[in-house]
Amino acid sequence: MSSIETTLVNKVCTLPALLQKVAQWKADGQKLVFTNGVFDLIHTGHITYLAQAAELGDKLIIGLNSDASVKRLKGESRPVNHQDSRALLLSAFFFIDAIVIFGEDTPANLINAIMPDILVKGGDYTIENIVGAKEVMANGGEVKTINFVEGYSSTSIINKIRTQTS
Repeated sequence: MSSIETTLVNKVCTLPALLQKVAQWKADGQKLVFTNGVFDLIHTGHITYLAQAAELGDKLIIGLNSDASVKRLKGESRPVNHQDSRALLLSAFFFIDAIVIFGEDTPANLINAIMPDILVKGGDYTIENIVGAKEVMANGGEVKTINFVEGYSSTSIINKIRTQTS
């Protein structure tokens, strides 16, 4: 395996391995940013959102919905790409430091375990509706929203493909 392949694979962590990284990053005084999502078909909106999230701190951690949780949240036809492919693709972005796959419908347990300095979600959320916001703020952290790039969503891309192939 090349050094690039090793770097990509090492970004995708189990929760115990991630918590070891988190402990070291916190000990080093790094500001940790966390966001989560499905990231099924990566598009301009995702890249812009993730890059802006990364700029808020020193380390960007992604909670990636497992295939099972995506099916529960989005329906049987999703995800288009399986979790390992989605995780590997995210790991290729230099500004993402770790990816952890979670199987629950929300990342509440993950957020509580990591306790990031900054919790980030898309602009379609209000802080009151962001899972983990109360806990992060109670721990002295911040919760931020980032505006979406208009016209980009995995669902709209999937619908466009379906329309064109029907």
